[in-house]
Amino acid sequence: MKRVSGLCLFVTCCCLGAQPAPESVRPVASHKATSVKIYPLPQGEVAAPISITADGQPLPVSLCHVSAYPFNRRWPGHQRTTDQREVAYFARLAGDGPITFRYTPGRAFSVCTVRPLSAKVTPTVKDGTITFTLPHAGGYSVELDGRHNALHLFIDPPMNYSVSPNAKGVRYFGAGVHHVGVLQLKDDETIYIDEGAVVYGSIHGDRVHRVRILGRGILDNSENVEELLFKVAKLGDGSVDVHNSRRRHTIHLVNSTDIEMEGITIRDSLCYNVALFGCDNIKINNCKTIGCWRYNTDGIDLHNCRKALVAGCFVRTYDDSLCAKGHSGYVNDTCEDIVFENCVVWNDWGKGLEIGAETRAEHLRRIVFRNCDIIHVTGPAIDIMNVDYGRVHDVRFEDIRIEYDPVIQRPTIQKDDEARFVADPKSKYMPLAICLNIQKHAEYSEGLERRGYIYDITLRNIRIHAGRMPPSNFVGYSEEHVVSGVTVDGLFLGDRRITSLEEAQFRLGKHTRDVKIR
Repeated sequence: MKRVSGLCLFVTCCCLGAQPAPESVRPVASHKATSVKIYPLPQGEVAAPISITADGQPLPVSLCHVSAYPFNRRWPGHQRTTDQREVAYFARLAGDGPITFRYTPGRAFSVCTVRPLSAKVTPTVKDGTITFTLPHAGGYSVELDGRHNALHLFIDPPMNYSVSPNAKGVRYFGAGVHHVGVLQLKDDETIYIDEGAVVYGSIHGDRVHRVRILGRGILDNSENVEELLFKVAKLGDGSVDVHNSRRRHTIHLVNSTDIEMEGITIRDSLCYNVALFGCDNIKINNCKTIGCWRYNTDGIDLHNCRKALVAGCFVRTYDDSLCAKGHSGYVNDTCEDIVFENCVVWNDWGKGLEIGAETRAEHLRRIVFRNCDIIHVTGPAIDIMNVDYGRVHDVRFEDIRIEYDPVIQRPTIQKDDEARFVADPKSKYMPLAICLNIQKHAEYSEGLERRGYIYDITLRNIRIHAGRMPPSNFVGYSEEHVVSGVTVDGLFLGDRRITSLEEAQFRLGKHTRDVKIR
């Protein structure tokens, strides 16, 4: 391992890359793609009424639903109502780039914006058709007059492996529609979802080893519904009746090792998209989450996990997006040696890049968030929320770009079924850019009295695209349980470097020490 600035960084070989490929998964010779590969819509998928081409080839577009506005509540005995969601679109293809698109949305618009802004894409418009070139593989958003009804484009790099459908240990889902319910993984098993397939269901595993979830198809969890365990006489705010149901994550692995996920698109999760608890040696690459509008649809959450690499993913969620957390009861009592890099995050509720809120692990350490774009935020963009006893330390956020909309609606808790969200077209709300907080939380701390620590945190080259500087908060818990040793090395508002705590809008609360900016 290579040690840099107190952080133990590992490369792909630390996860899975150094292991020989199983018989079912074989590498193929790498070569530069000379053209794009268009994925067909799975049979039965409804095509969106959108006309778009990629390098001159017609590109089919899929439909999904996303949250229309930041209006949330704890589980009240039923799911969010469908009037709280809106239609969005996504299209999938493969190519190395650059790729030129011609997009005719079929409706009037004034401004087209392609995100992430770091891609530096300048669209041109002529006779209602938008032309733009995307530079390389990755996840992008094409937005007309704001964030609503956006078109998401997922460009996969050329596939550098192949899977034999008839090989031992392979569950191969070919082109078409498949209904699997809850698919239970076994040791040495590969799940492959073809680019022309949509699999309705979820994938779970407990104490499984050497497992892979691969392919360029869609894993759709919309058929997953809450299982009511008992009736509640009077539905409240969710604080009591939250326990009257069982909800399943889309991909849920527990106390497992040697895990690889690549290429798939997860749509319409009921709960977390990817939930790993007590797992080791993890590689998640080029996965996409879209269509999250239901309660608590986190993106990729690693609880008490060790040696994990999450890279090149596009995550749009209706709760926290990329997370490292701690929970009791798993084989690991630490969460460590985690890297999230080269990801694009769209957060419709919650936090963007987060450690916590749950921190029931002795240490959450050697965690890196690197070279990520947060293209929309509703809550803190960068967050460490320590509500338990964990020591959160040796953490680095570097080369993070945060994009703020000109008007952002303030997240609102829905008090009851009759309450409606009221948008404010002149909203001045700005989510926190950075939030480091130690606290006792009425729910998440679960009554535990033992508090933790936050220290040795580095934020380097944080670039904010906004009309003004958003605030940041740093708050400890007591004279013993403090936030300390925070270094901000390069904070930018646009191209202007911010060099003082006051100019950075840093609010230092009680029990905070040694916060420096340079």
